[in-house]
Amino acid sequence: MSSQALWFATRAAGAVSLLLLTAVVVMGQLARLRVQSAGWPRFLTVDLHRNLALLSLVFLAIHIVTAVVDPFTSLGVAPVVLPFGSSYRRFWLGLGTVAFELIVALIATSLLRARVGFRVWRAIHWLAYAAWPIAVVHGLGTGTDSTSAWMLGVTGVCVAAVAVVTLWRLLSAPLDPLRNVRRFAAQRHRVSGS
Repeated sequence: MSSQALWFATRAAGAVSLLLLTAVVVMGQLARLRVQSAGWPRFLTVDLHRNLALLSLVFLAIHIVTAVVDPFTSLGVAPVVLPFGSSYRRFWLGLGTVAFELIVALIATSLLRARVGFRVWRAIHWLAYAAWPIAVVHGLGTGTDSTSAWMLGVTGVCVAAVAVVTLWRLLSAPLDPLRNVRRFAAQRHRVSGS
């Protein structure tokens, strides 16, 4: 495969990864908001969220593998697992490695959710709020198309989508942060019959 083909593949897979990871974040927020309608039941939101996460991992793998084997960057395998271990665009690639490792932790714990337990899964799932913006900054800093109009447009749409759904979620949250804790305690009390 030519160096130019690898370069195009890396760029394309990176852009598709950004779109998919944005969709994963948006769908995760919508699932958490319990968004549903007669034509779009909640289980579709949850299943779509999970399947998009797995698909994003495929494109992320393509993005990483093509960047590693591209002779222009001469990355090698170490920067894939060792953040900030590359001599080529050290900081920006390091951010990509951090985002990748956070995403792998999210997906691994999601696949093992029954084994790790809900609390551990939930705690690790909060890493999504760090992984996505780190990945966006990685793309802005190292992407060869990051300043092109089309990529700035794609990035802007992704940032806007996540901002809107996050704002919606924050505005939909109860004013009393302990409301859910008290409701859960009351449900446990009713179930235990005490």
